[in-house]
Amino acid sequence: MDTTSPVSLDDELRNWPTDEAEARAVQDRLRRHVRLDEPGPPPDFEGTVVGVDVAYDDERDVVAAAAVALDARTLEVVDEATAVGRISFPYVPGLLAFREIPTVVDALAALAQAPGLVVCDGYGRAHPRRFGLASHLGVLTGLPTIGVAKNPFTFRYDAPGDGRGATSPLLDDLDGTTEEVGRAVRTQQGVKPVFVSVGHRTGLDGACAHTLRLAPKYRLPETTRAADALCRRALAAG
Repeated sequence: MDTTSPVSLDDELRNWPTDEAEARAVQDRLRRHVRLDEPGPPPDFEGTVVGVDVAYDDERDVVAAAAVALDARTLEVVDEATAVGRISFPYVPGLLAFREIPTVVDALAALAQAPGLVVCDGYGRAHPRRFGLASHLGVLTGLPTIGVAKNPFTFRYDAPGDGRGATSPLLDDLDGTTEEVGRAVRTQQGVKPVFVSVGHRTGLDGACAHTLRLAPKYRLPETTRAADALCRRALAAG
């Protein structure tokens, strides 16, 4: 983890909220630590980009997290780790990070080296309180993070052009002003877009560039595809 984070990960995990009001207060408190003044690593940086994802077994009250590290230049898998834990927070839209982060942090900690970028299957600033999973994980760990989601949550957008690489702004109205909270990105010709947002210590242009580089063949980034498969295997094994 990046020790430059102004937030104590241990303290936050030790005082993890158990209800909606506490969780929203945590989001409001930690949101001010999100760094939006850094571009993040370039798409072809030397190092690893890590995908994280989780799978649930609600009957057993279990969540499995996976962290899969890819070489940022070759996109080959170079490391992977899993963690299995208890679901410690109820399902509430907009508060999914509180169900996932403790186990995701354990999986990240088991990797051989800290990633240069973490790609979350979810949201960063494209969140009603501008503090989705990618932002929350980034603030806690100090790592550069982005969110790549499968749907636009509650925000509006115009369909991007049909070609690979086409984008359109993901928009939300807050306090009487319209804000671009992310972008719809067409990763493959004629395929539904994904929805990219900044998490922490990255910029939106860079986040979109990373997403395209990580999705050379399919709609979803290779980081997400690999982490999704691994966490499902870990859940079945656990």
